Amino acid sequence: MATKDRLENVNPHIFAKAGQRLELPTDWDDEVYDPFDSREVFDLVRNIRDPEHPLSLEELNVVEEGQCEVCDDQNSVMVHFTPTIPHCSMASLIGLSIRLKLLQALPARFKVDVRITPGTHASEQAINKQLADKERVAAALENPHLLEVINKCLYPPGSA
Repeated sequence: MATKDRLENVNPHIFAKAGQRLELPTDWDDEVYDPFDSREVFDLVRNIRDPEHPLSLEELNVVEEGQCEVCDDQNSVMVHFTPTIPHCSMASLIGLSIRLKLLQALPARFKVDVRITPGTHASEQAINKQLADKERVAAALENPHLLEVINKCLYPPGSA
């Protein structure tokens, strides 16, 4: 893991945040069926903090609405994320953070798949394999130190 004095990406490019989602009158009507969409999934992951910087994954352009795919009728969610550098050692941690956030926030009916955007990381296949393996993900989330780091990404101090 990179330490604060040895950051891998010392000066990341910071991107503008997307505006807030426009609410419709039917958004709060319990009588109207409202399927999950890519914007809802993006809104769940956009504010996850990067493990190395006090910036959100959205601000670093690691996640974008266009990288979130939802097939509500097939109960599936796919999120691609783009590490800021091709050899980012935090890619697995970022993927775990996204996966855990979605597992906590979405209804249990959804199959959640988190992957690195094709061609954006040197160890893309290995990390995708880790993130797709339920047993490896569960084992990682049982590690108290790792879970503490992930929770700092999901719930940074002052966010509650």
